[in-house]
Amino acid sequence: MAAYLIVDTLLDNPERYEAYKVQAKPLAEQFGGEYLVRGGAMTVKESDLWSPTRVVVIRFADAATANRFYDSAEYQAILPISKESARRTGFVVEGV
Repeated sequence: MAAYLIVDTLLDNPERYEAYKVQAKPLAEQFGGEYLVRGGAMTVKESDLWSPTRVVVIRFADAATANRFYDSAEYQAILPISKESARRTGFVVEGV
């Protein structure tokens, strides 16, 4: 079953965040990840529990692969760049 890594990001330092983006995308693709959404225009319809700001959605073959990507040494090495330049909420969810 497909799984999705969904990350909402509030950029504090967009210039620094670019260094993360250029490294994260090819790495996700090495794990079979396909970017479906990457910070595009958004209309929030409901926000009782969450007020998203900049959403990224990456589809993986399954949750195990999504978690292998996130937990990989390579991703963990670049994740601090994102955390230095943005506040984030992220999760992996199974779907269709």
